[in-house]
Amino acid sequence: MYRSKGKITSLCPLSFVGSGKEVEVCEIRSGIGLCKRLAHMGIYPGTHLSVIGNGKPGPVIVVIGEKRIGLGFGVCTKIIVKALS
Repeated sequence: MYRSKGKITSLCPLSFVGSGKEVEVCEIRSGIGLCKRLAHMGIYPGTHLSVIGNGKPGPVIVVIGEKRIGLGFGVCTKIIVKALS
């Protein structure tokens, strides 16, 4: 759970998600450059990801379809996700 302006929501940054969880990207809170770079990797709002490794505060490894992608902890704090099931 993530506190946003006093409210507890089911949305949280990708860096908070533990290994073995499946999530959906809801929002990317960043500039146009990072948004484009993530979109080229296949990460944009509506994408389903599986987190297979979270080395807090190290890289987060996610699976999108058949691809495995390692993302830095700072980038993951800008990707807002919600848990699936």
